[in-house]
Amino acid sequence: MWDQVYTPIHGSLGLSAACAALPILVLLLALGVFRLSAWKSGLLGLIASIIVAVVVYGMPVNLVLRATAYGATFGLFPIAWIVFWALTLYRLTVDTGQFEIIKNSVGHLTQDRRLQALLIAFAFGAFIEGASGFGTPVAVAAAMLTGLGFSPFQAAAICLIANTSPVAFGAIGTPLVTLAGVTNLPLGLLSADVGKICAPISLFIPAYLMLVMGGMSALRAVLPAAAVCGISFAATQFLISTYIGPYLTDILASLAAILSLLALLAVWRPRDTGVGAVHLPPRAERRHVLRAWSPYILLVIFVLLWGYAPFKAILDKVTTVIPWPGLDGAIQRLPPVVAKAAPYPAKFTFNILSASGTSALFATICAALVLQVSFRQFVTCVGRTARDLSFSILTIASVLALAYVMNYSGATASLGLALAATGALFPFFGALLGWLGVFLTGSDTSANALFGNLQVVTANNLGLDPALMAAGNSSGGVMGKMISLQSISVAAAATGMPASDESRLFGFTLKHSVFLACIIGLVVSAYAYA
Repeated sequence: MWDQVYTPIHGSLGLSAACAALPILVLLLALGVFRLSAWKSGLLGLIASIIVAVVVYGMPVNLVLRATAYGATFGLFPIAWIVFWALTLYRLTVDTGQFEIIKNSVGHLTQDRRLQALLIAFAFGAFIEGASGFGTPVAVAAAMLTGLGFSPFQAAAICLIANTSPVAFGAIGTPLVTLAGVTNLPLGLLSADVGKICAPISLFIPAYLMLVMGGMSALRAVLPAAAVCGISFAATQFLISTYIGPYLTDILASLAAILSLLALLAVWRPRDTGVGAVHLPPRAERRHVLRAWSPYILLVIFVLLWGYAPFKAILDKVTTVIPWPGLDGAIQRLPPVVAKAAPYPAKFTFNILSASGTSALFATICAALVLQVSFRQFVTCVGRTARDLSFSILTIASVLALAYVMNYSGATASLGLALAATGALFPFFGALLGWLGVFLTGSDTSANALFGNLQVVTANNLGLDPALMAAGNSSGGVMGKMISLQSISVAAAATGMPASDESRLFGFTLKHSVFLACIIGLVVSAYAYA
């Protein structure tokens, strides 16, 4: 068994953390400075992580290769599996002409691009996040906005920023269930703490979106809508997370936001109607509108059904947990990353039926039947989606491989311990630790599994509330979602964005991600000391 070492450079945590950060630096330089596409940046970052693992941390080459394969496989399933079928569903509505009816129906609700962004990117996206997570909301919402006439870059950027408020409670509360499992803290307590951290941020995210879209003039024009959307979502998020739990938080909060916006639009419209205004065809008959929306209605039904515990238990009967050959238990984690020395598990869960992507697959098949799509047309749609997503899937696989190499070599732990060494500033930097985890893995669930216990151990050593620090990890992580290369690739693929624009999208979202992560850090610090 190989023992992890967290200070391999002359016992210095600072120097070791600096070396551990090299793969991240390579990613940032490749994307932000050299403007390489996401898949090339991901591969360069992966190569850098392998070199650091072998040369700096002394990780055996066979373990490095196994960790690489393990991470890449996780990137393909379940992450890419979800994105693939969510995008196929969207393409099906476009190929059959149904998306024109969807666009028309939304346009008759409002032609204002700002209100469409609130309805689709924020509210509907939050519903999909709460029901399935793992990239689905960005894929669906960004594709819908593009179909409504948004530029691919604008649609991708808006959806990435909007998909922050709901992430901590995504996929029926999966990130917090994971956090409770790795920390042995009560799930209800963690849910309440995350709710009180995230709700103040959710309150102003709709207004922040309007500022991003058009500055103060855009916000002033739709201030009632932004306020109603933020207040209804944040209030419901806080109440449900505190008094019920994490499972239905996003779903009920997003429904509250959608219904509040629709009620407002029945009695109020912005004065400047020129934004996004186009000539619309006559309103389609209700049965045609219902048929056009049926793919997304089916998606919601299947996603909720897949999240229903008794039904999920039936699907999980065929789930196979595979100890990753040559890696599971072959590495030992040591204190202070864990409370006591323990083997590092590496178990791949092949839940082909209960995976969220499979719910999207069944929704797509049923949608094809409802829309009377021929078998040949369906196969053509699937094939075109596979072709268009090829580089995005490569990006996802390479970045997950990078994250797993850093995790199993101990490099990620070195970065975490460096942030934990900030002492009294740890509540602030602890939130940034969660942000870093999601940037690396693309998943709040993975970031909680990675750093959750480290947060608790550090909090106990510093005399801080361990539940609050663990909650800060999950809350800070939501702001790393918009800059993870998986999310960038999903958004680019869903909108048909040129590969050359991916680096520009990363640079655009990076400044918003850092700013909002710092806000989360300040909120956690206020709770910790006030």
